[in-house]
Amino acid sequence: PLPPPRKTRAELMKAIDFEYYGYLDEDDGVIVPLEQEYEKKLRAELVEKWKAEREARLARGEKEEEEEEEEEINIYAVTEEESDEEGNQEKAGEDGQQKFIAHVPVPSQQEIEEALVRRKKMELLQKYASETLQAQSEEAKRLLGY
Repeated sequence: PLPPPRKTRAELMKAIDFEYYGYLDEDDGVIVPLEQEYEKKLRAELVEKWKAEREARLARGEKEEEEEEEEEINIYAVTEEESDEEGNQEKAGEDGQQKFIAHVPVPSQQEIEEALVRRKKMELLQKYASETLQAQSEEAKRLLGY
């Protein structure tokens, strides 16, 4: 039997979308708690390592500046309120389904319809109205304050 034909590059690329790159991984609610748990564990390990190094320096007799060290600790400390994760917020709609969060401003249906009407008006004006008529109309609007 012949082996199945290989897929072309175009066929392979058809299956690639935003999910392939993990763009909406945080919206399913699975990865965020896992990441938070791992971050807490890693943070605790780093604190223990830092404390051990600090104790070793003190045991060797190195003098350290407490004030500078306290400032550095405050600068790099991350609290739960400062966390950039959106997983703590409730993302459910009225019907209990998870709602989609747009990361770009999305125009409303009314704004889209208004833009389409404006575009169509401009196309019709350019098609049927003469340039002098358009200039007179613009001048009248300017004089009336529209």
